[in-house]
Amino acid sequence: MLAMQTHGTDTDHPPILIVHGLFGSGRNWGVIARRLAEARRVVTVDLRNHGDSFHAESQSYDEMAEDLAATIDRIGGTADVIGHSMGGKAAMTLALATPARLRRLMVADIAPVAYHHGDGHGALIAAMQALDPASVKSRTEADEALQAEIPNPAVRSFLLQSLDVKEGRWKLNLPVLARELDRVMSFPTPDATFEGPTLFLAGAASDYIRPEHRPTIKALFPNARQAKIPEAGHWLHAERPRAFEAAARAFLDA
Repeated sequence: MLAMQTHGTDTDHPPILIVHGLFGSGRNWGVIARRLAEARRVVTVDLRNHGDSFHAESQSYDEMAEDLAATIDRIGGTADVIGHSMGGKAAMTLALATPARLRRLMVADIAPVAYHHGDGHGALIAAMQALDPASVKSRTEADEALQAEIPNPAVRSFLLQSLDVKEGRWKLNLPVLARELDRVMSFPTPDATFEGPTLFLAGAASDYIRPEHRPTIKALFPNARQAKIPEAGHWLHAERPRAFEAAARAFLDA
C-alpha cells in the first residue's frame, strides 16, 4: 500500500492523483496539491522505494501501475492523474492497462519511450550511497558533504528532501534504484491504447518530449494533445508552479 497525502474534501468530482518522479515523493508536490485542492480533492503518493512507502526488490512500471491502481481503488475507483517523469511513465502504464480508472491523464515532461540519461542518475545514486546518513547532524552538513559530487545546489536540495536526518537514513531504496535504473529509463511496449483525454505538458527548455516522439504518443494516446510552458525545463512544476497549476486546471476542469 502506497503512502499518500490527501488535500481538500470535495467528493462531487473524481480526485486528482499526483505521481512524482525518480528520487521524489508526494511532498515535492505539496504547494501545487494544496492550490488545486481549493476546488478538488487532491491525493499525492510516494511510489514504492520512495518517501514513506514500502521498499521492494523491483521498480518495474507494471508494478508501479498496479500500486497506483490499488490507490485509486482506495480513493473512489476513478481519478484524474498527473504524473511527472518516472511518475508520468507509471501513470501512462496505468492508463494503458486499466483505462476505466482514469478520467483524464496529464503527463508532465516525459514520453512513452526509452531514454539514455541513466549515467547522470547513476552518478546521483552513487553520491547518495557514498554519504553515511547516520554520520550527519543536519541537512546543511549533508549538503556540504554532497557538494563535490553534486555541484548543482537545486539538485542537492531536491535529493536531500529524501534524507531523514533524525532517523539517519535515506528514504530512497538506493540499492534497488541503482539495480533497476535501466528498467526505469525504459518503457514497456504495450499492445493497448488509452482513448481518454490526455495532455503531454513539456517544459519549453527541456528535450524530454521531442518531435520524433509524436507518432508513438499518438499511437498509444489517440486523443492526446501537447503544450509547453515557456522558460521551464524538466522540473517545470517547480520552476513555473503557477503556470503548471493553470495548465492543470484548464485541462482537468474542461
